[in-house]
Amino acid sequence: MDLRAALAAHRLVAIIRGTDPEAAVRTVLTLAEEGVELIEVSLTGTDALSVIERARKELSPDRPLGAGTVLTADDARAAHRAGANFAVTPALGDGIREAHRLELPVIAGVLTPTEILAARPLGVAALKIFPAAEAGGPAYLKALRGPFPDEVFVPVGGVDELAAREYLNAGATAVGVGSPLVGDAADGGSLTALRARTRAFLKVVEESSFAREAS
Repeated sequence: MDLRAALAAHRLVAIIRGTDPEAAVRTVLTLAEEGVELIEVSLTGTDALSVIERARKELSPDRPLGAGTVLTADDARAAHRAGANFAVTPALGDGIREAHRLELPVIAGVLTPTEILAARPLGVAALKIFPAAEAGGPAYLKALRGPFPDEVFVPVGGVDELAAREYLNAGATAVGVGSPLVGDAADGGSLTALRARTRAFLKVVEESSFAREAS
């Protein structure tokens, strides 16, 4: 899978971290039905590997389905066995190298310019700016784009609809969105409400993509 191309095309990564595995699987499938192409299941959620495995059986084999919070080589191997076809990390660690060995493209967590430079030799597909809101939000992304204009940045952390629009307009390739999009759906909450939030975020992405193409 060409993860860079997928991020540039779809511009939204939905992040699922749930306490109810059944609900988490339903959340993955609902997001997919609504047109979210890039979905990440955090390994910190309850029975996350089984959620990935069960969701993979319902999705097409090449549909992007990632494992998040991949910290170690063991995490990367387990995610790969479960059916994840990309990995997301919160930092630069052993999980990146093992994911690369397994041919899983990686969105690697970084925060500082030093970490951005350290990520380059690792062959990652994109850089997750995390935690983005606490680092300074869209203004921080703009500052990073000065010395790093060609990096594929994906801000994550505190990204609501307004922030998503601002990040995308500030040059983010995509945004990663957890609770502002997923809400309590992965804990057993309303899928109807999830569908409404999803459509709102997809509208933001569509409008931002149109504005980028027009500029």
